[in-house]
Amino acid sequence: MRIGELALAAATPIETIRYYERVGLLPAPARTSGNFRVYEMVHLERLRFIRYCRSLDMSLAEVRTLLHFRDAPTEDCTDVNALLDEHIGHVTTRIGELRALQTQLEDLRRRCVRIQEADRCGILTGLSRAAARQEPAEAREVSHLRPLHGH
Repeated sequence: MRIGELALAAATPIETIRYYERVGLLPAPARTSGNFRVYEMVHLERLRFIRYCRSLDMSLAEVRTLLHFRDAPTEDCTDVNALLDEHIGHVTTRIGELRALQTQLEDLRRRCVRIQEADRCGILTGLSRAAARQEPAEAREVSHLRPLHGH
């Protein structure tokens, strides 16, 4: 199959497929005499595996490690277990951060309970006051915009 067919079958943009090839997650396919890539079922299966791991918010480094073990089925899976345990820890931390963010947003929402002029809006006032208390953007970490963990 050609790259467009692979992209469709795996619901993956063509540029993402090319990127995965460049970084070595997806092996380079054979090419036709016209230099078109020709993918096989093994590419589709691997791409679906990568995409599923990414949907679980795993980093490319984590995916690379999992692919290593998938490609070496006789190796012991201790490192796979450790990787998943560490990932669960990151997810747990992120859930805590998201709950704190939710609480902050709910507190802001309670500041404006009726329709009024924007210059009297409790939400806008609260955001402005909080922003005035913040450090310069380059000196702080905005946790809700930060990736789960070093992606």
